[in-house]
Amino acid sequence: MSAVGETGEDKEDLARSFEEHRAHLKAVAYRMLGSLAEAEDAVQEAWLRLGRVDPAEIGNLGGWLTTVTGRICLDLLRSRAARREQPMDDTFVPDPVIRPLSRVDPEQEALEADSVGIALLVVMEALDPDERLAFVLHDMFAVPFDDIAPVVERTPVATRQLASRARRRVRDSAPPAAPDAAQQRQALDAFRAAARTGDFEALLAVLHPDVVLRADAGALLEGVAGSKRLQGAQRVAESAMLFARYNATARMVLVNGAPGLVSVVDDRVGSVLSVTVHEGRITALYILADPERLEGVALPPEGEGAGED
Repeated sequence: MSAVGETGEDKEDLARSFEEHRAHLKAVAYRMLGSLAEAEDAVQEAWLRLGRVDPAEIGNLGGWLTTVTGRICLDLLRSRAARREQPMDDTFVPDPVIRPLSRVDPEQEALEADSVGIALLVVMEALDPDERLAFVLHDMFAVPFDDIAPVVERTPVATRQLASRARRRVRDSAPPAAPDAAQQRQALDAFRAAARTGDFEALLAVLHPDVVLRADAGALLEGVAGSKRLQGAQRVAESAMLFARYNATARMVLVNGAPGLVSVVDDRVGSVLSVTVHEGRITALYILADPERLEGVALPPEGEGAGED
């Protein structure tokens, strides 16, 4: 159903206006869902819903689209929980946003804005759907609580409490990390060099004693290559040695705006690794190696900061 009285020219203007907001809406949906494919679907659904209303009744198109996208994502999260499919276990790793170290893409910049790292997305997976919506829309996109409240069917005061509770959970659960890209790259270089030479002691030296490894290989892979969660430098270093040849030849890229590694197998992305680093040591490693989910990840080009250093 099209909006009442809408002409072809009106539709073109509306489509152009929507495209101006697309990158922002995808950034909202990505933070809500942790899935690039689902984020695309949510944005497309927002466009379809826009086509069912009279644009003249929308005072602030950007605000309207943001809250509608949030509502769509909230419904998806609630549906996941109701079907017991919310993938929050000890091995889940969200979809990464990858680009070469030197290339700038406006849409990817929007996805990566405000340092939405893999570690933060992992923590956000543990939030209740309503908490996640309040936290994402208010803390990340400055949407007023008065606008969020109708979406979660609460009062503005109760919505503020949702965001506050989510904020505390994020703060208490996130691993120690330094927002210094140079430190992250230095630690990754040391990790890669140790893997390249098979130096177990060097691996231990770059890992924090309580380091945590999350490896998400999907449901089909089992055994040593399957999904796992490991804690402690000794166990993580032993696991890293098993895959040393992949780590040693991995390309340095930006993963959600921070230095990370991509391993390449038969000219395709074999795995994506991101880390958090604190005081020069790796405190957490997140590896996505699910072949099905990696099918949609484009291999970053070499020669623009993506290749070997």
